[in-house]
Amino acid sequence: MTSPLHHIRLELAREPGKPAGDPQSGYDLVAPLDADGRLDPTAMRDLGEPCRVRRFESNDTVATGQLKHVGRDGWVLDFPGDAEDQTGFRFGEERFVLGEYVSVRAPDGDQHTFRVAQLRTL
Repeated sequence: MTSPLHHIRLELAREPGKPAGDPQSGYDLVAPLDADGRLDPTAMRDLGEPCRVRRFESNDTVATGQLKHVGRDGWVLDFPGDAEDQTGFRFGEERFVLGEYVSVRAPDGDQHTFRVAQLRTL
């Protein structure tokens, strides 16, 4: 049995220069989650189609691409064209449940923390 697909909205959490965070900057993911709220690579493989990711700033879409499971525990936010890929930091261990925090590593190596602001089953 595969895990249901979920829409996961990640909004920038507070960081230097953004003490209140920024709910208008982040990512929308569409991916299967297991019963514990973790990304489910087996269910993802069974889907036969890639899971989607959208990066947004000021609520505008900056890039769309795919969420890919790579290696044993790696997760990449793969954006085609000029948009640079980003890496989910320990995404395989993180729980994607409301209010939890996850981190994404930018291509320049900077890491940013995001809060799971919305979660719904599709």
